[in-house]
Amino acid sequence: QLQLVESGGGLVQAGDSLKLSCAASGRTFSNYHMGWFRQAPGKEREFVASISWSGGTTDYKDFLKGRFTISRDNAKNRVYLQMNSLKPEDTAVYYCAADRLGGGRSEDIYEYWGQGTQVTVSS
Repeated sequence: QLQLVESGGGLVQAGDSLKLSCAASGRTFSNYHMGWFRQAPGKEREFVASISWSGGTTDYKDFLKGRFTISRDNAKNRVYLQMNSLKPEDTAVYYCAADRLGGGRSEDIYEYWGQGTQVTVSS
């Protein structure tokens, strides 16, 4: 089992920045492609960003690219999501997820999930 624990969420104002962190344990972290997803109240969970096992390939939800940056540190077993210029519509629970086979935008691909961290952006 790969355990994932997110942190770094909180209450911020519009325009602020936050950096989410996801700590992995239990398996070899560098074997996994990682993704960030989010779920806003009353909405389905949606893809935010993904990163390949090496960090060499990243992918973003189109309208988030430029404000959000995904990165990873395999030596620290962590994946990060830097979020800048936050907007009230970014309010959601943010989840990290792991997949060994190749990652992608569909949540069905991901095998392991964290419990999520709440991000609330006030206007």
